[in-house]
Amino acid sequence: MLRPTVLAFGLFAIACALAGCAPDRPPAPAYPIPEAEYQIGPGDSLNVFVWRNPELSLSVPVRPDGRLSMPLVEDLVAIGRTPTALARDIEQRLAKYVRDPIVTVMVTSFVGPFDQQVRVVGEAVTPRALPYRANMTILDAMIQVGGLTKYAAGNRATLVRNINHIQEGYSLRLDSLLNDGEIASNVALAPGDIVIIPQTYF
Repeated sequence: MLRPTVLAFGLFAIACALAGCAPDRPPAPAYPIPEAEYQIGPGDSLNVFVWRNPELSLSVPVRPDGRLSMPLVEDLVAIGRTPTALARDIEQRLAKYVRDPIVTVMVTSFVGPFDQQVRVVGEAVTPRALPYRANMTILDAMIQVGGLTKYAAGNRATLVRNINHIQEGYSLRLDSLLNDGEIASNVALAPGDIVIIPQTYF
């Protein structure tokens, strides 16, 4: 779920855009976002391999509370951890029962933590939250949500980004990108971005 402050900001931005009170915003930065290691989130599926211990190796989902359970390891926090960090935690837990455990964690189904997802709201064909992936652009996101509805004001769309715990708003030109092929409008996305697509005035 969206946090109340984020949801309130999004609804306010949509309301302002519909009413024509949205202030002029700078264009979204076109530079690529530095890559970061993948962080595990609720709903991810993990393949946990314990070397020379097939009875402990299994595929396990991350529960909605961000934890996982496996033989000899109960209620281990997985959310926000990298696969490598989680593997080291599992090794520490198993060391009580297994001599020199060697664990590998592989993510087989990706969702990611809520604050790392990209959310597309408003006049997209299928508004939803998307798992962020490296080098993701606004065009990638629009393909995944099916593009714009016929009521969308794509060139008045807004990108909301959290920078040092401060939400910044940038303008997007989605109509120009999708309808006119204006590739300069295909900006890079960052984990946690919110794309707000308002409705046309008429």
